[in-house]
Formats: sequence, C-alpha cells, structure tokens
Amino acid sequence: MNRQLSDNCVDFINDDDISKLIASASEDEVRVREIIAKSMEKQPLTVEETAVLLAADSDELVEELFDAARELKKKVYGNRIVIFAPLYIGNKCINDCTYCAFRRSMRSTVRKTLNDDELFGQVAALEDAGHKRLILVFGEHPDYTPEYIADTVKQVYKVKSGKGEIRRVNINAAPMDSEGFKIVKDSGIGTYQIFQETYHHDTYNVVHPAQTHKGDYLYRLDGLTRAYEAGCDDVGIGALFGLYDWRFEVLGLVTHSWQLFNRFGCGPHTISFPRIRPAHGVELNDEYAVSDRDFKRLVAILRLAVPYTGMILTARETPEIRREVMEFGVSQIDAGTRVELAGYTNKDKQDERKEQFQIGDLRSLDEIMLDLIQHDYMPSFCTSCYRQGRTGEQFMEFAVPGFIQNFCTPNAIFTMAEYLEDYASDETKSAGMVLLQGEIAKLPQDKRIVVESQLKKIVNDGLRDIYM
Repeated sequence: MNRQLSDNCVDFINDDDISKLIASASEDEVRVREIIAKSMEKQPLTVEETAVLLAADSDELVEELFDAARELKKKVYGNRIVIFAPLYIGNKCINDCTYCAFRRSMRSTVRKTLNDDELFGQVAALEDAGHKRLILVFGEHPDYTPEYIADTVKQVYKVKSGKGEIRRVNINAAPMDSEGFKIVKDSGIGTYQIFQETYHHDTYNVVHPAQTHKGDYLYRLDGLTRAYEAGCDDVGIGALFGLYDWRFEVLGLVTHSWQLFNRFGCGPHTISFPRIRPAHGVELNDEYAVSDRDFKRLVAILRLAVPYTGMILTARETPEIRREVMEFGVSQIDAGTRVELAGYTNKDKQDERKEQFQIGDLRSLDEIMLDLIQHDYMPSFCTSCYRQGRTGEQFMEFAVPGFIQNFCTPNAIFTMAEYLEDYASDETKSAGMVLLQGEIAKLPQDKRIVVESQLKKIVNDGLRDIYM
C-alpha cells in the first residue's frame, strides 16, 4: 500500500528505547517526589520522568501518586466532568483486528450502516435523554468516505427534538489523507480521534494483520500529524490497554503527546485509555491484562504527565471502577452508552452480534448524572470553546494560566441547569439544584452576579444555549 504521509514523516516510537526506560527504572522515593512536585506546577513530564513514576510500586508511593493526581485535577479542571455519548454509524470494516467483533473475518457479526431515518431516530433519542455532545464512530470501509462522514455530521446537527440539539460532534474514524481531513473538518467537527491501539510494533503487527489498511503502523501513527497539517487542531489519541505491557503504552502515549506538541505547539486535546473487553467471537489473551490497581496507577500517572490534556474514561468499565478511577484525573466520561448499532432506540433488544464489545456501565444518563452530583462532581455539557475557536494553541493560551475557569465553571453551571430543567428526574433535579447553588457561591462576586443573571434566563425565561 502506498498512501500519503505527512511532511517529514518519521516513526517517533522507538521500542528499544522505551523498553530500556522501563527495565532500567527502579523505585526512587526522592526522584518520584521531585517529579510529582514538577507536575503540581502544571508542567508536562518528559518520557523519562514518566518512566520513573511507572516504577513507583510501593503502596506508600502509589498513594502519593493518587493524591497528587487528585489535587492536580482539581487545579486544572475543578470538579467538572464533561459528558458525551458515542453513536455508532456503521460497522462495515475491511480490517481484521484480532480483538474486535467488527473485524472483516467475523461472519456472524451483523453488518449495518444507519440510514437517514435511523440516524435521525438515534440522535433524537440521545437528545431526548439530554445529550449535547456526541462522538460518531465509523468502521474503516470504502463506504465511509470523508464526504460521507462530513454529510453525516451535518445531518446530526440538523436534528432537533423538543428542546434538544447536538452542539458538538466528534469523530472516531480511520486515518485519512490531508484532503480527507479537510473535508471532515469543514463539516464542523470538534475532536478527531484516532487510537494507535498499541504502540509496540511487534504486537501491533500481530493484532493487525498485514495487507489490511490498519496493518500499516506508520500510516496510522502519522494520522493525527496529517490531521494537524490539514487544519484539524483538535485531536485525540488513545491506546487499548491489555494488548501489551501497560507501562509501554503509557510511555507511547506520552511520546505521542510530545511529538504533537513539539511539531505544532499543542499536544492532543484528549487521551483515552480503555481496557480490552469481551466481545462477540473474540478470544481474549490475559497475558497483558491490566489489574484494577495498575489501571488506577496508569490514570494517575497520565494525569501527572500531561496536566492540560483531557482524559476520557469510558463505559467499558463498571460503575464501581469508574467511581474509583474518576478522582485520579478524569475529565470526560460517556454516559447512557450503547455500542450496538441502533442501540439507543432498541435498549431492550440488545444483540451482541451488533456490538463492538461488551460495556460495563449500562446506567442511563440520568442515573449517572445523579451519581456524579452525589459525589460532588459538576456534570458539564459545555461546547463553548469549540464554537468560539478556543482550540489548539488558543486553548492552551487560555488553559495554561488558568483563565479557562472564567469560561468552564460558568458554562458547566448553565448546561447543567438546562439538563435539570428539561430532562432530569425529580431526585436528580433536587440534588442538582443544591450542587448548583454551592458552585455559584464559590464564584467571585463579580462573576457570581453575571452567572446568577444568566441562570434566571434559563430557569425563568426558558432561554437555552447561553455560554461565556
């Protein structure tokens, strides 16, 4: 396969170097605490410094990592948790990834692409639940061209059900050439997300067979560099934990973040760290299974390594694990999730042959909202940065000095108030109003006056989509 790569493309993942860092690092209390102190100043960590944190395994030092990640998350994001939902558009796929129920050789998988009416129905169902942010998921197939993806995005934005609307659409799809990224970008997307799955070359080649599109390691690794060159300055990276040594994947993610930052002045907007899950027709190999303790460690270490990068915790995990892990640096979660094709209108008829994997958290959006509120998190559906052009380097200009709090906290209050007024159960609304008043009381007086004035427009006058 001869496909377009970015200008000056290079394979920046050196397996030997990363493996040596892991092998040579030993637990060093003094060094670990020095690195934690650097991170608490909101300075990103080098790959070498991250490797030192990975070697910290004693209960005492691990707890210090957790405490630091908890505190850093509060400094950068406060108690906000951004809410979104995934929407699978089509599961046709020409790849043959061994861990995926959608792989081309899985003949029992039910192949489906939503038609226009089905797309409308799924988006309307999500809006009726209260969602404002979606990520559209596509298999890699000739049918899912950049033009098709762009048209799907435009259709999603047109769906209006009751007071509902989708205000931001993100994309999880195959890597494209520069022209393809431009076409999708022009449709009004937010983040373009591409997971490397595993950064370890040999493992990548085993789970992604040769002569498939995804079997080209460098083309995939280079994908988000091409996206940046095409004008997509908001991108997300991720690894599927459980395919190889979790420590290697953490260092791969940090290396990728630095590569984007050094080249474009801004790293990824989000990092995802899903653990592999059972799936229809998939035989799992538990050689590199990640324990709950190590999962919490990797989340905390990633938060310390990349202070300003959003971290996404998915519904692959159970409610109990999500509750535990969230405090260590998570800033975004999906809620009310279904990964079955057309699953948002067929919740009682789940068919594993239409699912990419089994999810661990089947709670509704309202149940998750109540749980977050009861644990003093501020759920947010805010989309203002993307709609005001505060992305890429401009986002960093706001975020690094902490000025983002002038936007994020008020906008979280506004979007949560909308949810409470339009969609919440009585229990959720009652608990949510108490939390809202507490958050407003924490604001400086000048900001509080503005927020209270705008909030009255939402609650009393029925105005929607107010943001700073």
